[in-house]
Amino acid sequence: MPAETFEFQVEARQLLQMMIHSIYSNKDVFLRELISNASDALDKLRLEALRDEAPDADVSDLHIAVETDKEARTLTVRDNGVGMSRDEVVALIGTIANSGTAAFLQELREARDAASAEGLIGQFGVGFYASFMVADEVTLLTRRAGESGGTRWTSGGEGTYTIEDADDLPQGTSVVLKLKPVDAEDQLFDYTSPWKLREIVKRYSDFITWPIRMAAESTGAADGEDGEDGGESAAPEPETVNSMKALWARPKDEVGEGEYHELYKHISHDWNDPLETIRMQAEGTFEYQALLFLPSRAPGDLFSRGHKRGVQLYVKRVFIMDDCEALMPEYLRFVKGVVDAADLSLNVSREILQQDRQIELMRRRLAKKVLSTVKDMMSARPEQYETFWGEFGRVLKEGLLSDFENKDAILAVSSFATTHDAEKPTTLSDYVSRMKDGQEHVYFMTGESRGAIESSPHMEVFRDRGLEVLLLTDPVDEVWVEAVPEFDGKQLRSIAKGEADLGAGDEADDVKAERERQLQEYAELLSWMTKQLADEVKEVRLSTRLTVSPACIVSDTHDVTPALQQMYRAMGQEMPDVKRILEINPGHALVTGLRKAHAERAEDPSVGETAELLHALAILAEGGELADRGRFTKLVAERLERTL
Repeated sequence: MPAETFEFQVEARQLLQMMIHSIYSNKDVFLRELISNASDALDKLRLEALRDEAPDADVSDLHIAVETDKEARTLTVRDNGVGMSRDEVVALIGTIANSGTAAFLQELREARDAASAEGLIGQFGVGFYASFMVADEVTLLTRRAGESGGTRWTSGGEGTYTIEDADDLPQGTSVVLKLKPVDAEDQLFDYTSPWKLREIVKRYSDFITWPIRMAAESTGAADGEDGEDGGESAAPEPETVNSMKALWARPKDEVGEGEYHELYKHISHDWNDPLETIRMQAEGTFEYQALLFLPSRAPGDLFSRGHKRGVQLYVKRVFIMDDCEALMPEYLRFVKGVVDAADLSLNVSREILQQDRQIELMRRRLAKKVLSTVKDMMSARPEQYETFWGEFGRVLKEGLLSDFENKDAILAVSSFATTHDAEKPTTLSDYVSRMKDGQEHVYFMTGESRGAIESSPHMEVFRDRGLEVLLLTDPVDEVWVEAVPEFDGKQLRSIAKGEADLGAGDEADDVKAERERQLQEYAELLSWMTKQLADEVKEVRLSTRLTVSPACIVSDTHDVTPALQQMYRAMGQEMPDVKRILEINPGHALVTGLRKAHAERAEDPSVGETAELLHALAILAEGGELADRGRFTKLVAERLERTL
């Protein structure tokens, strides 16, 4: 097939331009990314061979080679792994296959410095494109294991690339970089220099489980000088330049923090250091080792459907699969790492893993270990915990809906905004420790934002009495509060649902007497308003939670809130309309005026319109949508006109 020219996907083209114009402070990382890709290709080939999926593949000497040509100024990273077919090259190299690409590029443009830009790119796994930081042209030569024909891909990074068939290629992939010229005064970035390449490999890729080979450094005649017999000296033999030691299998005191960080970056394609490193070793009925990492920043696609989750699974140090979802619950999908089991089959599949008893037990233990680590971080390293919670708190709270075994552990490491402190969130334990004498419940309110909740009429009596309220603004909060009824024996109570029970049984006799008087005084109005607004509300009653506003809307104790109804409908679930309760403030002039007007001229249409407006104002006060905004506008305009 003749050579074909293609245009890069728009997002890929934009990314390439950013690469070419050097957004990075450290260009060395391009080599780490290419070696990481080569390592993945070798992992995949060995796994296919173990499963007899690549019968014609050569797996006798799997390795990565790094080769240079100083005169031609080329650098080649070669592997004899699984390789790619022509279709795979077209699908994988010309596009950025990520649903969050547009958002990622926007964040990249807004990155304040090179370090933050590196972190963003790492999260989106586009390391191959880093080659264009140091190369004027990149050529990829590849032949898929078991196939006879190969493919050549070439691009200068200017918007197009060519693809053509290539014969006589070895199994695997070679990436050949035509390096940019190097300033004579800046030899630190001469990537044809053997010592420079060895230093990069040692720093970033020493833990790779496959041998990384380079030509041995030589001296004297081996440097290219003629020997005494006038013949040319032999080319130096390649030597392995990485240790290939699995970090999780080495004694803890023999591994430095930097080595852990580089393994994390290799696994996650994140260019930031992890926030926390977790080591586990289980012995007994079955044995496994785990090395887990908590990232320092959430990836841009954490909440997208296409987000890959899970940790790498090894069996006796043989790579089995990336993103093993069965080993980590979905609410811990941000955790990265390696689990190396001793007793699993090498031919295990994702379907088998879902049913495996050992995997289920490992999953439970890993989840408990992560949560206990977060709890330790909470008390011993509060600044790290604040970073963790800010990045992953929304995700962790999803576990309250799915992991009932660890519900208490999740609650114990959760933090919530609170009226007690405008800046610092609180734990439920701290909330309970501050509860006032006689307070029986943990009060909370859900809403779109802190400001919206604090300005809500529902807050008035709680603010006046100095009662602390949790301010829950994450979408998941609407759901988990329905599934978690209590904490430490204290019931979680929404201040926007049911009666505002503030210890009414302990009220003074004169307060109780006044309440009874108001109920009798307003009984007729409440009955009339309930009928008048029957299409909109299930009941109109006097409020004990309002001190300033004339009215508010509340949900009945066991009813689904409007926000939750909206969430279910957005997911395609049918939800019946639920009528709510209108509470009116007997101490407000508008309400007392309405009672008087009703007593004197109940048949006057304007009285009914006032009741209608009162209900509409209550809906607007909580940020709700009116069923008929046009009618509301008309009624308000007419009332204002009469006041002029």
